Amino acid sequence: MKHQPWMIRARLLRSLRRYLMAGLLVWLPILATVLVVRFIVGLLDQTLLLFPRQLRPEQLFGFSIPGMGALIGLLVVLLTGVLVTNFIGRFLVRVWEEWMNHIPFVRAIYSGVKSFSETVLTNKGSSFKKVLLVEYPRRGTWSIGFQTATDIVEITQHVSEAQVCVFVPTTPNPTSGFIFLVPRAEVIELDMSVDAALKMIVTLGVVTPASARAAHGAAESATGPHPRLAQPPGP
Repeated sequence: MKHQPWMIRARLLRSLRRYLMAGLLVWLPILATVLVVRFIVGLLDQTLLLFPRQLRPEQLFGFSIPGMGALIGLLVVLLTGVLVTNFIGRFLVRVWEEWMNHIPFVRAIYSGVKSFSETVLTNKGSSFKKVLLVEYPRRGTWSIGFQTATDIVEITQHVSEAQVCVFVPTTPNPTSGFIFLVPRAEVIELDMSVDAALKMIVTLGVVTPASARAAHGAAESATGPHPRLAQPPGP
Protein backbone atom coordinates (compact mmCIF):
# COMPACT_ATOMS: atom_id res chain seq x y z
CA MET A 1 0.00 0.00 0.00
CA LYS A 2 1.45 3.33 -1.07
CA HIS A 3 1.59 6.23 1.32
CA GLN A 4 -0.33 9.30 0.31
CA PRO A 5 1.76 12.45 -0.39
CA TRP A 6 0.17 14.31 2.52
CA MET A 7 1.12 11.46 4.89
CA ILE A 8 4.73 11.64 3.70
CA ARG A 9 4.81 15.40 4.19
CA ALA A 10 3.28 15.11 7.67
CA ARG A 11 5.83 12.45 8.65
CA LEU A 12 8.64 14.60 7.26
CA LEU A 13 7.45 17.65 9.17
CA ARG A 14 7.23 15.63 12.41
CA SER A 15 10.77 14.38 11.89
CA LEU A 16 12.08 17.87 11.15
CA ARG A 17 10.35 19.23 14.24
CA ARG A 18 11.81 16.45 16.40
CA TYR A 19 15.32 17.06 15.05
CA LEU A 20 14.94 20.81 15.51
CA MET A 21 13.86 20.45 19.13
CA ALA A 22 16.70 17.99 19.82
CA GLY A 23 19.18 20.47 18.38
CA LEU A 24 17.75 23.37 20.39
CA LEU A 25 17.98 21.35 23.60
CA VAL A 26 21.70 20.95 22.95
CA TRP A 27 22.54 24.47 21.77
CA LEU A 28 20.38 26.68 24.00
CA PRO A 29 22.17 25.79 27.28
CA ILE A 30 25.55 26.09 25.53
CA LEU A 31 24.79 29.52 24.04
CA ALA A 32 23.27 30.83 27.27
CA THR A 33 26.32 29.68 29.25
CA VAL A 34 28.72 31.21 26.72
CA LEU A 35 26.86 34.54 26.77
CA VAL A 36 26.80 34.71 30.57
CA VAL A 37 30.48 33.77 30.88
CA ARG A 38 31.40 36.24 28.14
CA PHE A 39 29.50 39.01 29.91
CA ILE A 40 31.22 38.28 33.24
CA VAL A 41 34.68 38.04 31.66
CA GLY A 42 34.08 41.28 29.74
CA LEU A 43 32.95 43.00 32.92
CA LEU A 44 36.05 41.83 34.78
CA ASP A 45 38.27 42.92 31.89
CA GLN A 46 37.12 46.47 32.57
CA THR A 47 39.19 46.34 35.78
CA LEU A 48 42.28 46.64 33.56
CA LEU A 49 41.33 50.28 33.06
CA LEU A 50 42.45 50.85 36.65
CA PHE A 51 46.03 50.03 35.64
CA PRO A 52 48.34 52.67 34.14
CA ARG A 53 48.22 52.57 30.35
CA GLN A 54 51.80 51.35 30.07
CA LEU A 55 51.02 48.29 32.23
CA ARG A 56 48.00 47.12 30.23
CA PRO A 57 48.33 43.96 28.10
CA GLU A 58 47.83 45.78 24.79
CA GLN A 59 50.80 48.02 25.65
CA LEU A 60 53.03 45.25 27.03
CA PHE A 61 52.31 42.58 24.40
CA GLY A 62 50.94 44.66 21.53
CA PHE A 63 47.49 43.03 21.66
CA SER A 64 44.67 42.59 24.16
CA ILE A 65 44.17 39.26 25.95
CA PRO A 66 40.52 38.36 26.63
CA GLY A 67 40.03 37.16 30.19
CA MET A 68 43.16 38.84 31.54
CA GLY A 69 40.99 41.00 33.82
CA ALA A 70 39.29 37.91 35.22
CA LEU A 71 42.67 36.26 35.85
CA ILE A 72 44.05 39.37 37.55
CA GLY A 73 40.86 39.69 39.62
CA LEU A 74 41.18 36.07 40.75
CA LEU A 75 44.82 36.61 41.72
CA VAL A 76 43.94 39.79 43.64
CA VAL A 77 41.20 37.96 45.57
CA LEU A 78 43.56 35.05 46.29
CA LEU A 79 46.37 37.32 47.48
CA THR A 80 43.91 39.30 49.60
CA GLY A 81 42.75 36.07 51.22
CA VAL A 82 46.35 35.12 51.99
CA LEU A 83 47.00 38.57 53.44
CA VAL A 84 43.98 38.77 55.74
CA THR A 85 44.59 35.33 57.28
CA ASN A 86 47.64 36.56 59.22
CA PHE A 87 47.92 39.00 62.11
CA ILE A 88 49.05 42.00 60.06
CA GLY A 89 46.31 41.51 57.48
CA ARG A 90 43.59 41.24 60.13
CA PHE A 91 44.90 44.39 61.78
CA LEU A 92 44.77 46.28 58.47
CA VAL A 93 41.21 45.06 57.86
CA ARG A 94 40.13 46.26 61.31
CA VAL A 95 41.66 49.68 60.64
CA TRP A 96 39.90 49.84 57.27
CA GLU A 97 36.54 48.85 58.77
CA GLU A 98 36.84 51.41 61.57
CA TRP A 99 37.55 54.08 58.99
CA MET A 100 34.57 53.01 56.87
CA ASN A 101 32.28 52.99 59.91
CA HIS A 102 32.97 56.68 60.48
CA ILE A 103 31.56 57.68 57.06
CA PRO A 104 27.80 58.35 57.13
CA PHE A 105 25.69 56.44 54.60
CA VAL A 106 28.75 54.50 53.41
CA ARG A 107 28.96 52.60 56.70
CA ALA A 108 25.37 51.35 56.30
CA ILE A 109 26.11 49.97 52.83
CA TYR A 110 29.49 48.53 53.79
CA SER A 111 28.32 46.85 56.99
CA GLY A 112 25.22 45.47 55.30
CA VAL A 113 27.12 43.96 52.38
CA LYS A 114 29.79 42.61 54.74
CA SER A 115 27.21 40.90 56.96
CA PHE A 116 25.44 39.48 53.90
CA SER A 117 28.70 38.17 52.45
CA GLU A 118 29.75 36.55 55.71
CA THR A 119 26.38 34.85 56.03
CA VAL A 120 26.07 33.59 52.45
CA LEU A 121 29.70 32.75 51.65
CA THR A 122 30.45 31.01 54.95
CA ASN A 123 28.71 28.36 57.02
CA LYS A 124 27.53 30.88 59.60
CA GLY A 125 23.82 30.89 60.28
CA SER A 126 21.06 29.24 58.27
CA SER A 127 20.50 31.88 55.58
CA PHE A 128 19.75 30.53 52.10
CA LYS A 129 19.98 26.98 53.42
CA LYS A 130 16.23 26.22 53.31
CA VAL A 131 13.63 26.56 50.56
CA LEU A 132 10.20 27.61 51.77
CA LEU A 133 6.69 27.99 50.41
CA VAL A 134 4.77 31.12 51.39
CA GLU A 135 1.27 32.22 50.44
CA TYR A 136 1.96 35.18 48.18
CA PRO A 137 0.60 37.33 46.57
CA ARG A 138 -2.77 36.12 47.89
CA ARG A 139 -4.32 33.25 49.81
CA GLY A 140 -4.20 30.00 47.89
CA THR A 141 -1.31 31.18 45.70
CA TRP A 142 2.15 29.96 46.68
CA SER A 143 5.60 31.38 45.98
CA ILE A 144 9.04 29.89 46.47
CA GLY A 145 11.32 31.71 48.88
CA PHE A 146 14.52 31.25 50.84
CA GLN A 147 14.85 31.45 54.59
CA THR A 148 17.21 34.29 55.50
CA ALA A 149 16.67 34.75 59.24
CA THR A 150 14.75 33.17 62.10
CA ASP A 151 15.89 34.94 65.26
CA ILE A 152 14.10 38.29 64.91
CA VAL A 153 13.57 39.12 68.57
CA GLU A 154 12.30 42.70 68.32
CA ILE A 155 9.68 41.94 65.67
CA THR A 156 8.56 38.80 67.48
CA GLN A 157 7.99 40.85 70.65
CA HIS A 158 5.72 43.26 68.76
CA VAL A 159 3.58 40.64 66.97
CA SER A 160 3.65 38.03 69.77
CA GLU A 161 4.39 35.23 67.31
CA ALA A 162 7.65 33.74 66.04
CA GLN A 163 8.47 35.13 62.62
CA VAL A 164 10.63 33.86 59.75
CA CYS A 165 12.29 36.25 57.30
CA VAL A 166 11.77 34.95 53.76
CA PHE A 167 13.33 36.29 50.58
CA VAL A 168 11.06 35.76 47.56
CA PRO A 169 13.11 36.35 44.37
CA THR A 170 11.79 37.60 41.05
CA THR A 171 12.11 35.61 37.87
CA PRO A 172 14.15 35.20 35.72
CA ASN A 173 16.47 37.50 37.71
CA PRO A 174 16.76 36.05 41.23
CA THR A 175 19.05 38.84 42.45
CA SER A 176 16.03 41.08 43.03
CA GLY A 177 12.93 40.33 45.02
CA PHE A 178 11.06 40.98 48.26
CA ILE A 179 11.52 40.10 51.90
CA PHE A 180 8.56 39.06 54.00
CA LEU A 181 8.18 38.39 57.69
CA VAL A 182 5.91 35.37 57.89
CA PRO A 183 4.69 33.52 60.99
CA ARG A 184 6.69 30.35 61.40
CA ALA A 185 3.51 28.28 61.45
CA GLU A 186 2.46 29.60 58.02
CA VAL A 187 5.53 28.60 56.00
CA ILE A 188 6.11 25.18 54.48
CA GLU A 189 9.65 23.88 54.38
CA LEU A 190 10.46 21.99 51.18
CA ASP A 191 12.81 19.07 50.75
CA MET A 192 14.25 20.90 47.74
CA SER A 193 17.84 22.03 47.34
CA VAL A 194 18.67 25.71 46.89
CA ASP A 195 20.20 24.90 43.48
CA ALA A 196 17.01 23.19 42.30
CA ALA A 197 14.90 26.13 43.48
CA LEU A 198 17.16 28.62 41.69
CA LYS A 199 16.93 26.58 38.46
CA MET A 200 13.16 26.66 38.72
CA ILE A 201 13.16 30.44 39.25
CA VAL A 202 15.63 31.26 36.47
CA THR A 203 13.80 29.05 33.94
CA LEU A 204 10.39 30.60 34.74
CA GLY A 205 9.26 27.33 36.31
CA VAL A 206 10.00 25.24 33.21
CA VAL A 207 12.73 23.20 34.94
CA THR A 208 11.26 21.72 38.10
CA PRO A 209 13.10 19.30 40.40
CA ALA A 210 11.09 16.39 39.02
CA SER A 211 11.81 17.29 35.38
CA ALA A 212 15.48 17.76 36.21
CA ARG A 213 15.64 14.24 37.65
CA ALA A 214 13.81 12.90 34.61
CA ALA A 215 16.35 14.60 32.35
CA HIS A 216 19.05 12.60 34.10
CA GLY A 217 17.20 9.35 33.55
CA ALA A 218 15.23 8.99 36.77
CA ALA A 219 11.75 7.59 36.27
CA GLU A 220 9.84 9.92 38.58
CA SER A 221 6.54 11.63 37.96
CA ALA A 222 6.44 15.42 37.94
CA THR A 223 2.75 15.67 38.89
CA GLY A 224 1.23 16.16 42.29
CA PRO A 225 2.74 17.70 45.42
CA HIS A 226 6.23 16.88 46.55
CA PRO A 227 6.07 13.50 48.39
CA ARG A 228 8.20 14.76 51.27
CA LEU A 229 6.59 18.17 51.61
CA ALA A 230 6.64 19.17 55.25
CA GLN A 231 3.28 20.28 56.53
CA PRO A 232 3.00 23.33 58.79
CA PRO A 233 2.47 22.59 62.45
CA GLY A 234 -1.10 22.56 63.67
CA PRO A 235 -2.61 25.13 65.95
